Amino acid sequence: MFEFELYLIPLILLVGLLLASIKILREYQRGVIFTLGRFTGVKGPGLIIVVPVVQNMEVVDLRVQVMDVPSQDVISRDNVSVKVNAVVYFRVIDPEKSIIQVEEVRDATSQLAQTTLRSVLGQHELDEMLAERDKLNDDVRRILDAQTDAWGIKVANVEIKHVDLDESMIRAIARQAEAERSRRAKIIHAQGEQQAAEKLKDAAHILSQEPQAMQLRFLETLGAIAGDRTSTIVFPLPMDLIEPLMKVARKADQTGS
Repeated sequence: MFEFELYLIPLILLVGLLLASIKILREYQRGVIFTLGRFTGVKGPGLIIVVPVVQNMEVVDLRVQVMDVPSQDVISRDNVSVKVNAVVYFRVIDPEKSIIQVEEVRDATSQLAQTTLRSVLGQHELDEMLAERDKLNDDVRRILDAQTDAWGIKVANVEIKHVDLDESMIRAIARQAEAERSRRAKIIHAQGEQQAAEKLKDAAHILSQEPQAMQLRFLETLGAIAGDRTSTIVFPLPMDLIEPLMKVARKADQTGS
């Protein structure tokens, strides 16, 4: 009986060792295998064998990961201080590089995203940050994707979430917008005055070419004034109306003399 137990112990150890060596990886997982400290391959998904003591495995997730970039203090090209935060979508496309080339791929990507965000936005003015968000997103994504390629990372997308200004800058922008609206209103008013003056000039030219039209306009004005009996209005008599009477008077004087 004692001898049977002695044979049973190694068998149990062997079965336990075999069970410990069996690993199951999901469809979105890969295992980076090291044998005696040296990289020997990438395995998965499914059932794989990892020899205890001799081999060890680092599991890598291939799904898209979402990473928030903390709020960054950025000084724009026109010397405006803003706070900017963003979100980065990335995934591992080369499990070997993501384990061997960098210690903590997520932390490294986060730090690189922060510096890239400050660098790219610092080259643009505030108006561009607010109006050209899509272009800035693409610029940051391209730079970040190129720099993380050595780590086996593919940056799928970068989205700038907020561009926050301090209260004094918000008030300054509001004053600038109000001044711009006032300037446009004055320009429109001046253009209207100019057009009205040109129309009056054209009308005066036409009336000067047609004396009858001038007299008709004068009579229309008299009719309009006559309708208002609340005021006493003194107006000059046009010379072209009294000119015939003056000619008759001059002829009478010449005849009498």
